[in-house]
Amino acid sequence: MKSLEQIASALQGYDPQALSAQQVADFLRHLAPTADASDVQTCAVADALERIVAQDIVSPVNVPPHDNSAMDGYALDGAVLATGGEIRLRCVGTALAGSAWQGTAPAGTCVQIMTGAVMPRGLDTVIPTEFTRQEGQDIVFEARLVRPGDNRRLCGEDLTQGQVALPQGTRLGPAALGLLASLGIPTVAVHPRLRVAYFSTGNEILSLGDAPREGAVYDSNRYTVMGMLARLGCQMIDLGVCPDDPVLLKQRFTQATEQADVVITSGGVSVGEADFTKAMMRELGDVAFWRIAMRPGRPMAVGRIGECVLFGLPGNPVAVMVTFLAFVRPALQRLMGALEQPLPTVRARCIERVRKKPGRTEYQRVQLNRAADGAWEARTTGQQGSGVLRSMVQADGLMVIPHEQGDVQPGDWVDVMLFDGLG
Repeated sequence: MKSLEQIASALQGYDPQALSAQQVADFLRHLAPTADASDVQTCAVADALERIVAQDIVSPVNVPPHDNSAMDGYALDGAVLATGGEIRLRCVGTALAGSAWQGTAPAGTCVQIMTGAVMPRGLDTVIPTEFTRQEGQDIVFEARLVRPGDNRRLCGEDLTQGQVALPQGTRLGPAALGLLASLGIPTVAVHPRLRVAYFSTGNEILSLGDAPREGAVYDSNRYTVMGMLARLGCQMIDLGVCPDDPVLLKQRFTQATEQADVVITSGGVSVGEADFTKAMMRELGDVAFWRIAMRPGRPMAVGRIGECVLFGLPGNPVAVMVTFLAFVRPALQRLMGALEQPLPTVRARCIERVRKKPGRTEYQRVQLNRAADGAWEARTTGQQGSGVLRSMVQADGLMVIPHEQGDVQPGDWVDVMLFDGLG
């Protein structure tokens, strides 16, 4: 395990007082590497939601296991369509889902078929019921309404036997659970849930239920952190609020490191703040204190306390969310053994001037709307102060303005990192 000094020495231009967002990301790739592939648990599929696949899952069967109908309709030989015009076929049976129809369909005939039923031998096309009319035992339809092979799902169309169905690192969402079940797989090898302890620091921070007092604010950061951790599927350990007291801070950090793989704090890392939190981080671990060339979210602490990775986030609510999304989220994904899944990004046309100084990355909260030409248009949510949490609620995402760029002009194209339901 490399020390912070060793990691820093390998990075060109490392300056803890003036780090670019890209340098931070590069540093964290070394501090928070991908989870050990040998750390594996077996989990029932029913209990596997949001778990991370630890080994490639190979399909034991073809999916679907046979050619089948994608529609309720009539199965026929597609060659008959070559005659064009009105087609008349005698219906000689019915194929139901769950069992193969055992009859034969000679030339000039068809078989009524239900969705999911095995295609009868010699038939390769399905005409939907609504495109036909029935005349006695015959069905009649226009040839132009269907082409040979239409409405047939081929054996192995989704997955072939031996194909990787879910690669290592996949996060198991609802669709993935359904896929596992469709393959008849009852259990899955997963990584242990990443245990993340989090708490807020500061004498001015009130817990919910505390009586208001002058100069104090209610703790919002723990709840935004909790929400973002929950979306990642982490095992969360809420350690509440810790005042600026060396003894209590030491107890809280010790408790966190005994229970968790990662510790996240908010507050106490800015220049000019009470130094108790920073002093305790230094005493207990190998910690670096950064000033990042970004807005919002300039101060940040990172390092290790024992075996735990530490993230000391700023105290301002918006800065907490932005630094988490930009830096902590991808680091946690690696530590979980998950494939990194950046938040989705769209290109949008900015419709207002946004002032910006070159030399820092800015994350502006924006709302998106469709223009008449179909393009996305981005408008800021207004006041962009790092304490205005309401602006995050109103926003669809963050307009990411690169390090070297200056002002954004109306009509300029920008990248918007979507919250994907985090708002």
